[in-house]
Amino acid sequence: MTTSALFQGLILGLGMIIPIGAQNSYILSQGIKRNHHFLAATICMLCDVLLIGLGIFGGGKLIASSEWLMLLIGWGGVTFLVVYAVMSFKNVWRNQYQVATHIAAANSRKKIIGTTFAVTLLNPHVYLDTVMILGSVGGTFDGNEKWAFAIGTILASVLWFYTIAFGAAKLAPWLGAPKVQRVIDAIVGTIMLFIAYSVFNTLLIIPTNL
Repeated sequence: MTTSALFQGLILGLGMIIPIGAQNSYILSQGIKRNHHFLAATICMLCDVLLIGLGIFGGGKLIASSEWLMLLIGWGGVTFLVVYAVMSFKNVWRNQYQVATHIAAANSRKKIIGTTFAVTLLNPHVYLDTVMILGSVGGTFDGNEKWAFAIGTILASVLWFYTIAFGAAKLAPWLGAPKVQRVIDAIVGTIMLFIAYSVFNTLLIIPTNL
């Protein structure tokens, strides 16, 4: 049964994480630049591990019960996502791309760390996927099965984030072409605005319960 729970965690975890979102888009862009991409993947993975554990072992109820906390996370996320989208569209408009190389102008390690934490922790969908959905499903298991489910979801996070980072770096000679970078920035900006819009609509509902 523990094997079944682990497999369920792995499949559900992949189902939550594979759709293109803020984290995936950011790691993809860093992988193309080969700019601390494994560091970004590691931070995303560790945040997922923390949030999944929080959700499965009871913390999800605390967040779900606090409407003010949900509003704070939500509005912070909308603001960040819109700013990130504007930056992406600004790059598209200026169209000053260069071929990505190992020595391309790289962001500092501190900036990568800060931005990765922001992309992860200011994105309300991360809490929905990890704490709420995975947490609620994991809460239906007991004992060793609960641990097996948690390990399965964590394994999904590890496999996916490192796969994106590695794959983007390997395909950098093609993905790093200026025209491709411009298309990717346009797609990333659109995704960020779509997520921000969906979160905004959700936030309009919450105040009615305050």
